[in-house]
Amino acid sequence: EDVKKAVGDQVSFRPDKFTPPVTSIIWKHINTDGITVKAIEWDEGEILIPNPRFRDITEVDEKTGQITITNLKVEHSGVYTIDINSKEQQQRFKLTVMERVPKPEIKTEPTENPDVVYLRCEYNEPIIWKNSAGETLTGSPITPKGQSITVKKNGNPETFYTCTLDNGASKETSDPVYERDLFKG
Repeated sequence: EDVKKAVGDQVSFRPDKFTPPVTSIIWKHINTDGITVKAIEWDEGEILIPNPRFRDITEVDEKTGQITITNLKVEHSGVYTIDINSKEQQQRFKLTVMERVPKPEIKTEPTENPDVVYLRCEYNEPIIWKNSAGETLTGSPITPKGQSITVKKNGNPETFYTCTLDNGASKETSDPVYERDLFKG
């Protein structure tokens, strides 16, 4: 299982095989450097969370084995494994926690033609341009980062354009930019 989440989100992983009687559950976290720590341990009704990285945000359901981690940070990225009754299970859960994308802002750049402008979205994240008809537009890469689209005046002041950043874990869309504001007169 491979999951992408944004900082502040929560995640749950549940083992496929969970056959009573279960007397102990240990969830382990292997970070991106390969260092393993216990995330949470349930043993005969007692819960232990030895690592401060998981304290106050991690719980385990002893009936299903499911772990839930809230308020995720980037450092929670890595692979999670579960030991049931002291036996490591084959199942692996890979978690990638990414910073939330910012709300993008579209910048406008005039051209020599009064009926044409460039719209710029200057971000490192993957960019999706759309127009008010809901069509996805193809942007051109710009330096140092981001994309631009070329907009021609079409005579409808209500036509608008948006730029959306989507890194797979979170997504944000700019305020729309309307033709009436791009082409004065």
